[in-house]
Amino acid sequence: MTAALVAETRKATASVVVRSATALLVVGIVALSAAMSLAVDSGNEQVQAKLGPIADKKGWTRLIGLVSMISAPAGLLGFGVVLSWIIGREFADGTVSGLFALPVPRRAIATAKLAVFWAWTVMVAAALAAACTLLGFVLGYGAPDSAVIPGLLRLWAVGVLTGLLAIPAGWVATVGRGLLPGVATTIVLITFGQILVVAGTGPWFPVATPTLWAVSPRDVTWVHLALVPLASLLFAGLTTRTWHRLQLDR
Repeated sequence: MTAALVAETRKATASVVVRSATALLVVGIVALSAAMSLAVDSGNEQVQAKLGPIADKKGWTRLIGLVSMISAPAGLLGFGVVLSWIIGREFADGTVSGLFALPVPRRAIATAKLAVFWAWTVMVAAALAAACTLLGFVLGYGAPDSAVIPGLLRLWAVGVLTGLLAIPAGWVATVGRGLLPGVATTIVLITFGQILVVAGTGPWFPVATPTLWAVSPRDVTWVHLALVPLASLLFAGLTTRTWHRLQLDR
């Protein structure tokens, strides 16, 4: 397991895909949030209508709400693409056959891939929260007080939960033996989650829970949030089991 973790960590840190996704998720989301916040301040009615109740808020509250709202769907896309690459590249590059000759069990390799992905999502979520804090200083909101810090922590948690929602893409990438099935699954999850949010079905569907929590924290309980890691554990188990039973039949 240690050897698998070391190998997968080296692959991830050397990957252009992972580095690019990290930059796009952190810098891209913060830049978009800054632009939308400035648009609201300038009286842009179209942006105000799209943001709904968030547009009526001020300062840190509005900024954190903006970043959280954008990071849920955008983060899921970025996380899903990276996980699809981490797992699907073995099939796309034809390196999966070499894994059968290693003394490391394939279940351990899959677990290491998921562990590295999980660690990366936690770091990206932390970097996004830090970038949001820096943006608040740049916009002149002052130092975060005791009422703002819980919002920043929730922003980090939204990122972590969104990363967990991408785990099904890893399983589909394994079953589909490539990157594209995992990416397609991610897009379906984003679409399905947005439909559930708009339909007002509530936070009982894990795919919509982080977005709902970002927009309206009072409507989401810890029970709802607990469903996200539970669903992710289910698909993580399916992924490692599929790798354990993997055969070179095509």
